[in-house]
Amino acid sequence: MNARSFPFLSALFSLALAISLLSQSAAPPSLTLLSRDGRRPLPIVMAGDQEFIGLDELAGVFQLAVHEESFGAITVSYKGKTIVLTPDQTLASVSGRLISLPAPPVRRGARWIVPLEFISRALAPIYDVRLDLRKPSHLLIVGDVHVPRITVRYDPLGAAGRLTIDATPRANSTVTQEGEHLTIKFDADALDVPNPPLPPPGSQSSPGLVQAVRVVDATTLAVDLGPRFAGFKSAAQPVDTTMRLVIDVVAAQTETTPAPQPAPAPDLPGAPAPSELPPALNPPSASIRTITVDPGHGGDDEGVKGAGGAKEKDLTLSVARRVKAVIEGRLGIRALLTRDDDRNVPIDERTAIANNNKADLFISVHLNASRRRSASGASIFCAAFDQAAHATAASSGAERLPTFGGGLRDIELVPWDLAQTRHIDQSTTFAAILEQQFRGHVPLADTPVDHAPLRVLESSNMPAVLIELGYLTNADQEKLITGDAFQNAFVQAIYDAVVRFRDALAEAATQ
Repeated sequence: MNARSFPFLSALFSLALAISLLSQSAAPPSLTLLSRDGRRPLPIVMAGDQEFIGLDELAGVFQLAVHEESFGAITVSYKGKTIVLTPDQTLASVSGRLISLPAPPVRRGARWIVPLEFISRALAPIYDVRLDLRKPSHLLIVGDVHVPRITVRYDPLGAAGRLTIDATPRANSTVTQEGEHLTIKFDADALDVPNPPLPPPGSQSSPGLVQAVRVVDATTLAVDLGPRFAGFKSAAQPVDTTMRLVIDVVAAQTETTPAPQPAPAPDLPGAPAPSELPPALNPPSASIRTITVDPGHGGDDEGVKGAGGAKEKDLTLSVARRVKAVIEGRLGIRALLTRDDDRNVPIDERTAIANNNKADLFISVHLNASRRRSASGASIFCAAFDQAAHATAASSGAERLPTFGGGLRDIELVPWDLAQTRHIDQSTTFAAILEQQFRGHVPLADTPVDHAPLRVLESSNMPAVLIELGYLTNADQEKLITGDAFQNAFVQAIYDAVVRFRDALAEAATQ
């Protein structure tokens, strides 16, 4: 007898096979334990939508004593320190201190299972070796093992592109080219890398430059290069607890194969495609050495939010990163961001970053909102001061202070919140240049240049402007601003304006 002889049995067999395959494909991942002794998988058990692990598994690995007490509690002991768990309770006692778990312990047959967070919240405080649970990656790092988290970001720059690879905590790396691949070897024991490290090529990639980033082995990444790749340069710098590796890739340029132009945003004929970024120029004059770009908002302060879900804090950061990459890559000018991640930076600290780094230009990037849904267009603002403020700044004069070598020196003193008054003319000049560069490339508001008492500009001790990219409360503008075409056009206009402003300053200095 076989299944073909009985249609009912055949259908039942097919259903059982399908269920078996489905259960295999949906099997929960294991928790990978990393230590000096190597790797070891620990099975994860699903209970509802929570990930659990067996207490018996943990006991075998970490030499724990697990007992069910007569009064119903479960005790987990290690070298005289005790964790007390209670069935149906999310609270647990860890050496007499109460902690909370996302779910209570659950009995499965003859064993008890606990949420993965039990490791970090209950076991780690009593264990004598460091335990680092990284739940999103399903990693458990035991002891002194250097496993940096790796994040990879790709920013298109017209005919070029930039890979930014962060390793946290810091890990040095070396980059080499091997045929059609770049190999990045990290000085670490292992890597905590998302899968895939870089999303598949799409609207954010430059066609023919970078195809993919993948994991080669425990400490190595590979960048698959496309047919248009011509060369690269890399540089690493520490950023807080992170080591940031920046790899700039450039495309081959030929007369017969011009660099592709970014396409305009669909269904928005008013947004022309940006032109290709110009080639690198000669070293800049001494008039502009450092530019500070300020992505508005961040962290809990999301700023304006569009009906389609776009957030001001995300868009300003995306655009600011592109501006930084182009300014540094094409002009060789140092570009600083007041924030390079999703965190809140106080207004005064944003200005202080520019002042303390002696920036020669300050650009704050924001988005606008209006109750009038039809309001649209970019605006450029300079600081506004009343006559009394100007008088105060003008009358501040100088103080004569003693010098180390003897004698006196005149030191000009200007109130911190009036620092911009000395630069308002140059700020207005830069704003006018920006307006000219935006026209035909970036939609402008009815009043494209204006003055306002903006705190982030008032204390800037250098030419400073605040740019509103457009209105997120306008559905068409939201769609436009979130697209690559608009953002590249905006960056192109900023680039051209900086070049013109730098040249104007150099010309004025020779007169």
